[in-house]
Amino acid sequence: MENRKVVIIGDGMVGSSIAFSLLEDDSINELIIIDVNKNKAEGDILDLSHGLSFVTPKKLKAGDYSDVKDAHIVIITAGVAQKEGETRLQLLTKNVKICDSICEQMIPYLDKDAIVLVVSNPVDILTYFIYKKLSIPSNRVIGSGTVLDTARLKSVIANHVDVDPRNVHTYILGEHGDSEVPIYSLTTIGGISINNYCKQCNRCKNHNLELDKLFNSVKGAAYEIINKKGATYYGVALAVRHIVRAILNNTHSILSVSTYIKNDFDNQIKDIYFSLPCVLTSKGVDRILRPNYSIEEINKLIASANVIKKEIESLK
Repeated sequence: MENRKVVIIGDGMVGSSIAFSLLEDDSINELIIIDVNKNKAEGDILDLSHGLSFVTPKKLKAGDYSDVKDAHIVIITAGVAQKEGETRLQLLTKNVKICDSICEQMIPYLDKDAIVLVVSNPVDILTYFIYKKLSIPSNRVIGSGTVLDTARLKSVIANHVDVDPRNVHTYILGEHGDSEVPIYSLTTIGGISINNYCKQCNRCKNHNLELDKLFNSVKGAAYEIINKKGATYYGVALAVRHIVRAILNNTHSILSVSTYIKNDFDNQIKDIYFSLPCVLTSKGVDRILRPNYSIEEINKLIASANVIKKEIESLK
């Protein structure tokens, strides 16, 4: 297999969980961890290396920014973690400074075809900032977006109706944050629209109220997890692994990553990063899909975009 090199910048709980998830994946054969705390990165690499006999062999290294050279994917997870009671947007001031420093150190070594995948929060705004800072094509700068949020919605719907989550198809789009939007008009269970499925199921007394409850459980999931255990990292690690596999294997998978919107929705959403259904290839975002959203969903997506736009303007 050709060299498939992934570099993770930031070795906190999210970064190390991503590293562990990628260790088990046969899509890559070289994994580098970069962190300001070199001892932590070296310790994690040593720990991971002890499991190499159980997985597809890989080169592992605690590196520095020169190791970004020839990387296929650079994953940025560095930043201050979200604390109990704190929104993702409140992290912006702290984390934009960290991302600025990372970009400065990456630029001399970044390969012209490398994909930069941003996971740090608030992900949409930081991805926009990194895209502008790096001055590379927008299809090569991607945010993890609402891939995890979408997976959470699939999970709670599947649990509610007692089916395999892989048979639920839906999206959460917009901001990865409090203004995100569930797209129930496109939600299907086993190929049946959720509205028709629920009519057949007849489990809920109030269908719309139940959908609201399910979405609110998803929107509040990160806050609940942080309240209970201090941080979220396993779910996002698996979401990132799914994105990485789609890129390296050129699967043309459709995922709700955060991508650059130059001008869309009749000129009402422009010059931001924002999650929409995207086809991912080895070159990054190949194209954005444009389903027939309901009018209510469009209005909510525009409102979500305005939340992001306001924060981007504060950076300028």
